[in-house]
Amino acid sequence: MTEKVQKFERLAEKRVSEAIKKLRLIGNLSNKNNYSYTDDHIKQLIEALETEMRILKSRFREEAADKALGFAFKTRKNDR
Repeated sequence: MTEKVQKFERLAEKRVSEAIKKLRLIGNLSNKNNYSYTDDHIKQLIEALETEMRILKSRFREEAADKALGFAFKTRKNDR
């Protein structure tokens, strides 16, 4: 395993674990015995998190797409 893969795995495990802990803490805000909030609060909170997830997914897809870039003419049946 390369050093870069090891570094990625080490950092990813740590960062994802921390993100999960933070998401659970956000989930704790749902306790109506301790907090008061509106549907609009929840909508904004979830939209912000979903936007960040879309950005995250996009960043990883772009990395893969960058490696696949290339150009070639497609063969057409009538050109033979």
